[in-house]
Parts: sequence; structure tokens; C-alpha cells
Amino acid sequence: MWYRLGNGRLGGLKFRRQHPMPPYVVDFYCREARLIVELDGSQHHAEADARRTATLEQHGCLVLRFWDNQVLTDLDAVLAEILHIARDRTLTRPFGAPSPGGRGEKKEAD
Repeated sequence: MWYRLGNGRLGGLKFRRQHPMPPYVVDFYCREARLIVELDGSQHHAEADARRTATLEQHGCLVLRFWDNQVLTDLDAVLAEILHIARDRTLTRPFGAPSPGGRGEKKEAD
């Protein structure tokens, strides 16, 4: 999974792995899309995962969860879903957010 997400290999998006988001460390994080990807194995519990997701969403992030088995058996489908959601999140900025590269900002008169 990291090989396919790292180095901008997924649509040019930059992901970090094992990224700290106190009080947690998330599996994968894309800052540009404010997207967290978590891989869940047998050690995960629904109630604890729900609390973790709620806390992470308070940071303004979207949390995507995939089962380890899904990643192992259908990685291309998992990556396609991540790319689709990440692109949608980068195309729509929150109301009042500055435009990319400062475009649209008022310039002072000389």
C-alpha cells in the first residue's frame, strides 16, 4: 500500500505514513485533501475505532477505513476509491478558504 501511495504515485497526491495526529498516529495522511486512510485488521474494535474517527474528524479530516484483507485482495479498487475521494476533496475548498497561490486576493494600490 505504501509503495502505491508514496512519492505522489497516486494521482500526484502526497501521503505521509504513520503521521502523528495527537493523540493518535494515523496509517496514511494526505494534507492537501485532509484525508486519513486507516487499515483495520483483526485487532480493531468498532467502538474504539468510532471514537478515534470522531476525534480525527474534529481536525477537519475525512477518515477512510479499509480492512487489511480488502487491501491484500483488491488493492486497485481501494486505491481508486482513495483517489476519487481525495480529488473530490481537493477540488472543493471550504467556504472562506484562501484561493490556491493567492489568486483572487485583493492587491493594494500603489
